[in-house]
Amino acid sequence: MHQPQELRMTYSGLITQKNGEKIARVIFERDKDYAEGTVPSGLIEKSAGFTPDELQQLSDYLIQNGNDILIKAKEVNPLRNWMKKK
Repeated sequence: MHQPQELRMTYSGLITQKNGEKIARVIFERDKDYAEGTVPSGLIEKSAGFTPDELQQLSDYLIQNGNDILIKAKEVNPLRNWMKKK
């Protein structure tokens, strides 16, 4: 029987594009498989190991949950997080 594998999602803080749009980068990882996308566009820019159907599901997830992810991304402070590790 095939055991489902854990899918982990991480996201960046807000990134301001040259055009002024604010985005967040989102990475999905499952063992050695990965997919990297952005919100709010839901575009998957890089991937390895996921099927086309799975990539579509991840893109749909990003689109449907983009606003929530952006709200959480506002709270990410890379410098503060880096200082806590020291």
